Amino acid sequence: MPGSPGPGGVKYSEGFTRPVPSVLTGAGIVASMLLLSYAARSLPIGTAYGVWVGIGAAGAAVLGMVVLGEPVTAARIFFVCLLLVAVVGLKATGGH
Repeated sequence: MPGSPGPGGVKYSEGFTRPVPSVLTGAGIVASMLLLSYAARSLPIGTAYGVWVGIGAAGAAVLGMVVLGEPVTAARIFFVCLLLVAVVGLKATGGH
């Protein structure tokens, strides 16, 4: 099953009606939440959550373009890069 544990996995699970993609998606979501909780131990929750969401959004956009055949345009690539710069900025100014 190609795709990320979130948006990509949900697409391939077909509304959680396919057992294997559904289990893999669920496991990926649980792992992602565990990693967020681990990050929140050493970062302010606003920073940890912002970075978590940003990485997920960028990953979903890249997954859509690379795996799912969504349009690859200069503007989309620019904004994914801008999102990643924002994630790095949040982390760098997170107070730790």
